[in-house]
Amino acid sequence: MQKKIKTIIALSLIPQYFLVKWAAHYPEFIERYYSNGFYQYVSKLFRYTLGWIPFSFGDLVYAIAIVYILRWIYLNRKRLRKDTVQWAVDVVSAVAIVYFAFHLFWGLNYYRLPLHRSLGLEADYTTEQLINVTKNLIEKSNGIYTEIAGNDTLKIDITHSKNDILDMAPLGYANLKNTFPKLEYHPKSAKKSLFSYPLTYMGFSGYLNPLTNEAQVDGLIPVYLFPTTTSHEMAHQLGYAAENEANFIGCLAAINHDDIYFKYSGYTFALRFCLNEIARRDEVLFDELYQTVNKGILNNYKEARDFWDAHDNPLEPVFKMTYSSFLKANKQTKGMDSYSYVVALLVNYFENKSIE
Repeated sequence: MQKKIKTIIALSLIPQYFLVKWAAHYPEFIERYYSNGFYQYVSKLFRYTLGWIPFSFGDLVYAIAIVYILRWIYLNRKRLRKDTVQWAVDVVSAVAIVYFAFHLFWGLNYYRLPLHRSLGLEADYTTEQLINVTKNLIEKSNGIYTEIAGNDTLKIDITHSKNDILDMAPLGYANLKNTFPKLEYHPKSAKKSLFSYPLTYMGFSGYLNPLTNEAQVDGLIPVYLFPTTTSHEMAHQLGYAAENEANFIGCLAAINHDDIYFKYSGYTFALRFCLNEIARRDEVLFDELYQTVNKGILNNYKEARDFWDAHDNPLEPVFKMTYSSFLKANKQTKGMDSYSYVVALLVNYFENKSIE
C-alpha cells in the first residue's frame, strides 16, 4: 500500500509540471487570485508564526533536511543497484512533494504580471531620460553623503547594527505604501542567515526561504549593503519573485525610509544601476558622470567590490550559473542578466516623481 501511494505521488510530478506551465500563460489570473489572494494569507501566516523566532527556522529545517538526505542516501545506497525502480520512486515522490509545496507557498509568483503593469509604470525609456535621472541621482546621493559626512571623502560607515537594520527596515515599506498600497509589509520576518559563511562564497547576499517565508540576509556583507539587501528580501516576501523587481522595490523602500542611512544606501544603490547602464551604452559619458560622484560614495562601491573579491572562488560561477538556469526555468528568460530591467523601472519611477 505504501509503495502504491509513493508511486502515485511520484507520478503526480508530471501533471504538476504541465499545470504550472499552463498557469504561466495566465498572469492576470495568477496576479489576482494567487499573488494578491491566496499567497497573501499564506505568507502572512508563516511570518506571524515564525517571525518572532530570533533565528532562521528555515535554515534549521534546511540543515536537518541535508543531514537526513545524506543519511538516507547512505543507508539506501545498495538499493540503487538491487531495487533501482523503487529507489527512484522514493526519490521522485519526495521531489514531487517539494515541487508542490514550493509552487503552492511561493513559486507561482514567478508567473504574475510584470511589475510595471501592476504599478502603472512604463517599461521603456530613452537614453535622454536615463541621463537625466542619473544626474539627479548623483546630485541627491552627493547631497545625502555631505549631510552625513560633511566635506569628507571617506566611505560612509552606517552606525546602526545589522540587527537594528533588520528591525528598522519595515518602516520604509510603511512609508512606501502611501504611494503603492500593494507594497504594504506586515508582519516582519527578516533574519541573518545561519548559512552566511557558505552563502558569501556562493556569491549571494540573501535569499527568501519559499517554504517558511523568512527573509534571509547574509550576516557577513558590509553594513552599507544591509538596508537595501534586507528591503530586497522583504520584497520577495510580498510575492515579487523576479530579482529585478525585488531590486526596484527594495530600493524604493530604502529611499522612502525616514532614516538617512537607509536613504543613502537606497539612492546610491539606484545610482549604481543607472551608471552601469550608461557605461554599457556610452563609456565616454559614463566617465564624465563618474567624475561628478563624491569619492566617498565611490569608496562605498569599492568596499562592496572588495568584499566580494575577497570571497571569490572557483565554485561561485557554478552557483551563479545554476541560479541563472533556475531563473530561466521560471520565466526570466535572461537569467541573472534580467536584473537590468530594474533600470527601466527606476527611470520611469523617477521621471514621474521628483527626486526629493
